[in-house]
Amino acid sequence: MSTSMQPRARAPIERIGLTVLREIVEAIVTGEYPPDAPMPTESVLSEQFGVSRTVVRESMKRLQEKGLVTVAQGRGTSINPRTSWNVLDPLVIEALVQNDETLKVLDDLSATRASLEAEMASAAARNRDDHGIETLREALAVMTETISDSAAFREADVRFHHAVMALSGNALAENIARVLLGHALGSDRFTGHDPAHSFELTLSEHERIADAIAAGEHDAAHSAMHSHIVDSWERRREPEID
Repeated sequence: MSTSMQPRARAPIERIGLTVLREIVEAIVTGEYPPDAPMPTESVLSEQFGVSRTVVRESMKRLQEKGLVTVAQGRGTSINPRTSWNVLDPLVIEALVQNDETLKVLDDLSATRASLEAEMASAAARNRDDHGIETLREALAVMTETISDSAAFREADVRFHHAVMALSGNALAENIARVLLGHALGSDRFTGHDPAHSFELTLSEHERIADAIAAGEHDAAHSAMHSHIVDSWERRREPEID
């Protein structure tokens, strides 16, 4: 009795394309393909990654959408300077954070977060309502209960920040802040160093933020949030090596 042969499973073309795209993005971010230099040709990339020229061509389109390259008819593809990159694109910011050897990206990310979330905390103090304040207090309660459980504490910490963002009423700022926070938390170098008593300090800083928002003190809320983000990053930041 004959049996039918099952075809070998092949990775979907979308998954292959994403793998190629991610590797090229990382090569650009790390300087393997430097700014203002020409990209390798389609045929070279096709051979390098073992994929069709169609996959490479589609990857070039995606890179152009992210601001990483410029495709010029008859002149090939060139790498754009970093100022042209869409650094909020998930693949771009992921590559930047994961290859941040000097911590410059995380320094800039933290400074940007501090400014953005401070403005949102100020807006939250103006827009406060009972439900929003209750959400903040609930997150604080969980942080207090889980102060000896780092994973649970960090989860409640993020929930608190998200609650402030939502209470600000600024959907655009919330979207950007969530992207920044999400990718920061994806870096071990951002979350992996917690000095003694850092969670106690973090909890105290969150309490000051919540109190200012609840009291409608928008200047105090702005100052408390900005100080918290700057100071908490400085506590976790790896020391400079001379």
